[in-house]
Amino acid sequence: MPADNMKDAIAEAAKKLLIDRNVKKLTVKDIVEECSITRQTFYYHFADIPALFSWVLERETERLVGEAKDTGDPEKTLAHLFLVMTDASRYMKKSMQSSYGDELERLVIEYTHRFFERVIDTEGLYKDRTRYEVRLIVRYHSSALLGLIREWTDEDTENVDQIAHLVYLLVTEGISPTKQS
Repeated sequence: MPADNMKDAIAEAAKKLLIDRNVKKLTVKDIVEECSITRQTFYYHFADIPALFSWVLERETERLVGEAKDTGDPEKTLAHLFLVMTDASRYMKKSMQSSYGDELERLVIEYTHRFFERVIDTEGLYKDRTRYEVRLIVRYHSSALLGLIREWTDEDTENVDQIAHLVYLLVTEGISPTKQS
C-alpha cells in the first residue's frame, strides 16, 4: 500500500476512535488494532500520535490553501473556510478532550498561522509591512478565526455568506465603530 494511503488509513482509524468510540486516552495500540496493522507500521509512518495530528493538519492546510487559490474570490474562500472548519470542529472538540488535547490545540493554532502566512505569501499581501507587523496580523486573524469557530452556531452556518462578507470587510477595509455605511 502506498505511504499516503497507509497514512490516510491510520488517520481514519484515529478519527473513528476519537469520534465514534469517544476514546479519551488514544493510544498507538488502539490505532493499530483499529486499522489492523502492526506497531512497526504505525511507527514507520509517524513518530508518535502528535506527529499523526500534525500530518493531518498539514494536509488540510495545503488543501485549503489550494482551494483558496482556485476560487479567486476571497469572500467565497472565507465562507468555504468557515464551513470546513465548523465541520472539522466536531472532530477537534472530541480530540481536544483526549489525552492529547493540549498538544492538538497548539498544533491547530500553529497550522492556522501557517494557513494565513501561506495565503499572505501567495497573494503578495502586506508587502509594505514589517515582518513583525505581519506576524502580529497573522496572530490576530488566527485568534479571531479560531474564536469564531469555537462559538459557531447553527444560525452562523445559515448566515455563512454574510459572516464571510463582514469578516472580509474587517480584514480588508476595517469597519469604523462610528461611521455608518
